[in-house]
Amino acid sequence: MTETASIRQAIEQAIGEHDVILFMKGTPDAPRCGFSARSAGALEALGAPFAAVDILPDPRIRQELSALSNWPTVPQLFIKGELVGGCDIITEMFESGELAEALGVEAPADDVAPQEPGVDGAPLSVENRLQG
Repeated sequence: MTETASIRQAIEQAIGEHDVILFMKGTPDAPRCGFSARSAGALEALGAPFAAVDILPDPRIRQELSALSNWPTVPQLFIKGELVGGCDIITEMFESGELAEALGVEAPADDVAPQEPGVDGAPLSVENRLQG
């Protein structure tokens, strides 16, 4: 198996093993871009457990993820194996209550906004097995 195929298989496996998984730049505790911070913050504000994969250690992860999802940007949120979208979609869904509904959790009070991640309980961590 080629390294590219191995990375794609690891991505597919991670998506299949976790009901909610966020591919992002950095980690929820230490996001490396504002879009990733906002996306992780929305999930944390809802109290939904989620797995996260840092795509930065190996550029092939991002390349294979985008090829697999047909979505060019990161972060990318998957719920039950389906691509939800990136930061703008996650934020819109958070604000409308659709994200809470998709995750099967209660929507927060109207005055709650996504917070910087890492403040309260940390989400699940996924070992980054996507490196060659």
